[in-house]
Amino acid sequence: MEELKITTPFIKLDQLVKFAGFTETGAKAKILIDLGEFNVNGICCTKRGKKIKPGDIIEYKNKKYKIVYDGPSDEESAE
Repeated sequence: MEELKITTPFIKLDQLVKFAGFTETGAKAKILIDLGEFNVNGICCTKRGKKIKPGDIIEYKNKKYKIVYDGPSDEESAE
């Protein structure tokens, strides 16, 4: 399983689709999501605005991706 690193506490599914390089544009991301191409934690998701958080598992084309937080820790942001 590959990891997809995000630098924010969450990311919306349509933004993740573009960010991960599954498609080049938001319009294409919308179409793929509307067609039910993505599973979030094992459940088909057609909500573009679905909040994807660290620990979630995204499945696309029979491949799974784990969402991992790669932003500043609470200690770093307090400095």
